[in-house]
Amino acid sequence: MKYPAAAEAFDRLLCIMDDLREKCPWDKKQTMDTLRHLTIEETYELSDAILSKDMAEIRKEIGDVMLHLVFYSKIGSESGDFDVTSVLHGICEKLISRHPHIYGDVVAETEEEVKANWESLKLKEGNKSVLGGVPASLPALVKAMRIQEKARGAGFDWEEKEQVWEKVEEEIGEFKETFVGKELSVAQKEEAEGELGDLIFSLVNFARFIDINPETAVERTNRKFIYRFQHLEKRAAETGKSLSEMTLAEMDIYWNEAKKLPPGV
Repeated sequence: MKYPAAAEAFDRLLCIMDDLREKCPWDKKQTMDTLRHLTIEETYELSDAILSKDMAEIRKEIGDVMLHLVFYSKIGSESGDFDVTSVLHGICEKLISRHPHIYGDVVAETEEEVKANWESLKLKEGNKSVLGGVPASLPALVKAMRIQEKARGAGFDWEEKEQVWEKVEEEIGEFKETFVGKELSVAQKEEAEGELGDLIFSLVNFARFIDINPETAVERTNRKFIYRFQHLEKRAAETGKSLSEMTLAEMDIYWNEAKKLPPGV
């Protein structure tokens, strides 16, 4: 299958990037370091659009991210380290080598077999650990999910979701018995932090077993809370009060009112 229209559009973007790098004062000054935080921001904006299921916004944000990738490739070509052609050929070769069940004679008929084969190939390519490819700077909740997925790809995992839930209940029981309802010293707070991490990690594990992305789940709850809290602020303002002037009982009236409204997420 060929994509002449896509190739033409991509070539247009490359030509525009050349013009901007040569003629625009802002674009001429950019480096990989100065673009890095902007790329992270664009990625989160794409994530927001996906969660909102706003297809027009998703299309726009994909374009913004693609511009950044072209920008990095342009900078790489100026230093002689790489260019967009070598970047694209590199990912093509990687995809071919990582999919021997498509481009070779390896058999992989399930998603789990594909993932296991992928991790095995990465080790053969020089990775020292299955977990070595998990970026250190990932948000903790996302990192927990990726760690568990990669461990499963190597065959290290629970067999049944019931076992995972038993572990969740075990962690909840330990945390409650040791820390809940007690005054904690500094050392105990550090211990509690570690135990709470174990509890959250086990919940992430269970979410994975029932095919729920915990990052997405928490973000949906964040958005739901924001929607309801802003309704509370709006209704308080209508009465001429600030939240600090209201009792919890008064706030609960508007909070429960917000819960009955159509979701704003």
